[in-house]
Amino acid sequence: SATVGLGNIAGVAVAISLGGPGATFWMILAGFLGMASKFVECTLGVKYREVSADGTVHGGPMYYLSKGLKERGLGMLGRIFAIFFAIMCVGGSFGGGNMFQANQAATQMIGKIGTDSGAAGIVIGIIMAVVVGVVIIGGIKRIGSVTEKVVPFMAAIYVLAALIILGANFSLIPEAFNLIFDGAFGPDAALGGIVGVLIVGFQRAAFSNEAGVGSAAIAHSAVKTKYPASEGVVALLEPFIDTVVICTMTALVLIITNIEGGFIDYGSGGVEGISLTATAFNSVIPYFDWVLMFAAVLFAISTMLSWSYYGLQAWKFLFGKGKIADTAYKLLFLFFVVVGASISLGAVIDFSDAMIFAMVFPNILGLIILAPKVGAELKRFRTAIAKN
Repeated sequence: SATVGLGNIAGVAVAISLGGPGATFWMILAGFLGMASKFVECTLGVKYREVSADGTVHGGPMYYLSKGLKERGLGMLGRIFAIFFAIMCVGGSFGGGNMFQANQAATQMIGKIGTDSGAAGIVIGIIMAVVVGVVIIGGIKRIGSVTEKVVPFMAAIYVLAALIILGANFSLIPEAFNLIFDGAFGPDAALGGIVGVLIVGFQRAAFSNEAGVGSAAIAHSAVKTKYPASEGVVALLEPFIDTVVICTMTALVLIITNIEGGFIDYGSGGVEGISLTATAFNSVIPYFDWVLMFAAVLFAISTMLSWSYYGLQAWKFLFGKGKIADTAYKLLFLFFVVVGASISLGAVIDFSDAMIFAMVFPNILGLIILAPKVGAELKRFRTAIAKN
């Protein structure tokens, strides 16, 4: 639920508006590369997780960085990496996992209401905070029961609509791919040439599929399995479905509809998100922005629920597993829902990107150091499959 969501809808629009069609190519490439990093981090998440006496699972980069690097004779470095990651993960849960979601859901709702964005954003933020607050009190089991019903249904509707638009404009798909490749490698590409477009594409891909960020490993750690590598195999499918398939579909819809619509000024410097996607879908399917508004709210809430769990696990690693620490984090998280719904998208994007980049740094270094451990787990899993 945290992987598939507004990153696929609004995040792609941000990438296209900033980096032009060429950003799509680098998003796709990042999706394929992300399959490898997500396999490694989710395998490690299961291998080094901790299970409390009551059966509660605690896992993620905080644990495999501290415990795994200690096994490699780098205990102090592992502890530093784990603490740094946990701090940034808490920040990431407030940013990309919270404020961005609230911001884009509120933007779509305000666009339909047609009222003052400041006051309306605060009201919408408060309502969303109440909804999220009711759910996160129930813990991870409640999160799962809510999101498992919401996300597949809304994702199916969104994908179906995208397929309808692509089918209706089938003749323009080759032109769209030409724009993507020209924009990816052309010296006059939006936002400062090839390097600028590459950065935008990789940023939005990481924002959407979380590969290499380490956050998804926190959720995957709670799985029931005898073989950590088996969960890694499941996890590696996420970047493919999320980025290579769904994000590419969104990008094609935006590029194709913009060929005739001209509503996106590539690389102009303005940051726009879900409003561009709504315009693109509306140009072929009238009034689809109402469906998109409903989807945006549900995707936002489901992602916030998942990220509240990620952030809470990092918070507990830092401050302990007591009730007071638990409540303090949840209240802060709900506060940032209101903040995100009432401030500008640019500010939210800047903060979110900073937190996600900071999470990636210790996590990727840890994955490289612990790669032999993953290789051993993969060998053990493959041996078990061969015996069966």
